[in-house]
Amino acid sequence: MAPATQFEVAQPPNDAISAVVFAPDAPRRLLVSSWDKNLYLYEVAEGGEEASLVKTYEHRAPVLDVCFGANQDEAFTAGMDRQVKRIDLATGEQTVLSKHSEPVRCVVYSAQHSLLISASWDSTLHIHNTSAPALPILTIPLPGKPHALAASPSKLVVAMTARLVHIYDLPTLSTALATQPPTPPQPWQQRESSLKFLTRAVSCMPSDAGYATSSIEGRVAVEWFEDSAASQARKYAFKCHRQAAPEDEGGGDVVYPVNALAFHPVYGTFASGGGDGTVALWDAEAKRRMRQYQRFPESVAALAFSGDGKYLAVGVCPGFETGMEDYTGEGRTKVFIRELGETEAKGKGSK
Repeated sequence: MAPATQFEVAQPPNDAISAVVFAPDAPRRLLVSSWDKNLYLYEVAEGGEEASLVKTYEHRAPVLDVCFGANQDEAFTAGMDRQVKRIDLATGEQTVLSKHSEPVRCVVYSAQHSLLISASWDSTLHIHNTSAPALPILTIPLPGKPHALAASPSKLVVAMTARLVHIYDLPTLSTALATQPPTPPQPWQQRESSLKFLTRAVSCMPSDAGYATSSIEGRVAVEWFEDSAASQARKYAFKCHRQAAPEDEGGGDVVYPVNALAFHPVYGTFASGGGDGTVALWDAEAKRRMRQYQRFPESVAALAFSGDGKYLAVGVCPGFETGMEDYTGEGRTKVFIRELGETEAKGKGSK
């Protein structure tokens, strides 16, 4: 079994990282979006242990999220310029797909349904059918400002302010988009978050069984989609990304936000990244922490597993905990890639 290795990506962004994502069908192709108004494309070398910058794609304003599209040469970005863009990674061509009235916080793509979904601070979702671009955009009003978005094979999870969580059925969204004029469907489920504070991240299980959310207050919750009493009784939440305060400072815990979550595509375990600069691997079924990696030099802002589960990308930069004034990520923003050992992310019950 090859031992795990970790290396730093050359030529990282110059400011805070908003997202990292691997191409589903090209596990060594990595996109990183940044507040420095650029999208970065990297390629991990054939033998691992290094990654090189392939290209940068300049935007007019900070890029708040990115996802791959139908293939490794298609990407979609969400930005402070209020635009949702399609990027042709081969040619660099940028196409504006829609405009929100406020910054666009999140963007996700569902390959199973050819749907692109953007979530904006104007409290709306825009649903695009990328296989039928002539169809009008479906706009869904939300009861709160969205902060995190994730898609499973059949569901879309939207986490908003006031602990609101709406779950949409993707086939239903696809059908609604095809009707003329498109009519916004009701959520498949409306829930209140198990966490008491603002949701920071959400990630869906690759098994399509449920999702995990994290908050600014050092907690993660694991929930299942099925609405039966037995299924809902399985949900749980736990504390993490906390450190003991020195006794001379009163002791107790220093609590950090859990900024990032990512499920392993093969084993269904998940990683969490926090403001304490650590990444932990968790077994959702066994309800236990499998391992915690050596602390990174700054706050962990974003996480992503490659489509084959071989790599874990970790975006680190100074956290915003102390405010935005005088903030600089230049020279302190880094991207690390860990090549996982064969069973490193394998949970207790994994096959």
